[in-house]
Amino acid sequence: QVHLVESGGGLVEPGDSLSLSCTASGLTHGTYAMGWFRQAPGKEREFVASISWSGGTKHYADSLKERFYISRESADDTVYLQMNNLKSDDTAVYYCACPDKSPYWSGVFSYTTASAYDYWGQGTQVTVSS
Repeated sequence: QVHLVESGGGLVEPGDSLSLSCTASGLTHGTYAMGWFRQAPGKEREFVASISWSGGTKHYADSLKERFYISRESADDTVYLQMNNLKSDDTAVYYCACPDKSPYWSGVFSYTTASAYDYWGQGTQVTVSS
């Protein structure tokens, strides 16, 4: 059974930085990609960033690319999200996700679409407030 566990959330002030991590377990052959999404109160879940197994392909939400940085350790299926200069609008539950596809899968993967991901973590709360 596949499990994704996020960590690193918390309460920070505007302008602060925060780093999230997520480790996937139970994957037989690793995963083709890993991604971060977030959901603020009263809003739909939105794409934040994603990264391929090798780390060579990264995608970011346009509004976040200047402040957020995604990286991963493929050896242990861990993905990180470095968030800088946080704003109150970044307050949300952050979810990590991965597809049920091995790193060797060949096809067109929709990195920014939530429905392309099969496994999800429980989420970690990030609150940005003074």
